[in-house]
Amino acid sequence: MPVKRTLMAVLGSAALVSGCGFTGIYDLPLPGGADLGGEPYSVRVQFRDVLDLVPQSAVKVNEVAVGRVDTVSLAPDGWTAELTLLVNGDVKLPANALAKIRQSSLLGEKYVELSPPSDPQGSLADGALIPVERTNRNTEVEEVLGALSMLLNGGGVEQLQDIAKEVNAALAGNEDDIKALLDNLNTAVATLDAGKDDITRALDGINRLAATLNAQRDQIAGVIDDIGPGLAVLHEQRRQLVTMLQSLESLGEVAVDTVNRSHADLVADLKALAPTLQKLGEAGADLPKSLELLLTFPFTDQAAKGVKGDYFNLYAKLDLDLTNVLDNLGRSRQNPLRDLGLPDQLGGLAGGQDGVPENAPDPLPLPSVTPQTPAAQPPSGGTPGGSIFDVLLGGGA
Repeated sequence: MPVKRTLMAVLGSAALVSGCGFTGIYDLPLPGGADLGGEPYSVRVQFRDVLDLVPQSAVKVNEVAVGRVDTVSLAPDGWTAELTLLVNGDVKLPANALAKIRQSSLLGEKYVELSPPSDPQGSLADGALIPVERTNRNTEVEEVLGALSMLLNGGGVEQLQDIAKEVNAALAGNEDDIKALLDNLNTAVATLDAGKDDITRALDGINRLAATLNAQRDQIAGVIDDIGPGLAVLHEQRRQLVTMLQSLESLGEVAVDTVNRSHADLVADLKALAPTLQKLGEAGADLPKSLELLLTFPFTDQAAKGVKGDYFNLYAKLDLDLTNVLDNLGRSRQNPLRDLGLPDQLGGLAGGQDGVPENAPDPLPLPSVTPQTPAAQPPSGGTPGGSIFDVLLGGGA
């Protein structure tokens, strides 16, 4: 009877466990696990290798446990492992979050670390997938020891002693030279360190130049493509170019010889030109202004600002006083009646020679470089045989 009861209890327990879906010890809650909160969300993560990571392993963000590994399975591609993580609903991660398998210490437990990338985007939602491109794992201690074992057993460690012997043999007797070399290297490094700011600026300048060239690479490519025909033309005209250069050489020789021969005359001409240039300098801005007025007579440059249409008004003041007119004609160096076709008797009424009145003042002298004392003016006044203009102006006998 007791045996029968025991058997019935075992069968009942097995049926109860089967009905609850118990799949192993991983279904049992572990003490001290992460707090998932009331509404955790799941995230699927794919790894090329999960090592010995097991369900119930911790999921951490910034070294703080925020979830656990729910399941470890094979991805649909049949080559990668896929983890299902349960994360506390209050933990917010970007949609492009990164996942990495790390180890708490050298021989500690493994866990999954979630971290945001340098350019976070979006928000990680329930059921999201972190693909294998955004996952990684740390190097295992076993892998490091295995690589070291290969180096020590089948590597080149045996040749280290030979290398040390050869180095010692090469340095023997050259200690002073090696010391001087090290001193020079130290000086060179110190010089480079002192000029690191200049080196940095030079590199920055090269970087800017490269950026400018990169922005104009289409134009540079066009120039390089177009330089071929230009070089072909230069090649065709090579003989003419050589002849031109030879002619320039001959011209230079002739010019040098000419300058050498006329050196004294050239210096004398320049010295003689100095007073004229000095007077031009003293004239200052008067000469350019006079030239402007001469080229635009009777309208100056400033007068153009008053033009409002297709015409321009000119205001002139004319002196029509007969006395002033006759006086001006009498002071002329030419005979005003000479070109009128009058008889010689009438043409000579103006008096003087070549139509010049006898009482006309001497012509103004040309400006001289050196100041001269003005010559004494001859006394004015008519002669008994004065001209008709003298009579009209009230002069004469």
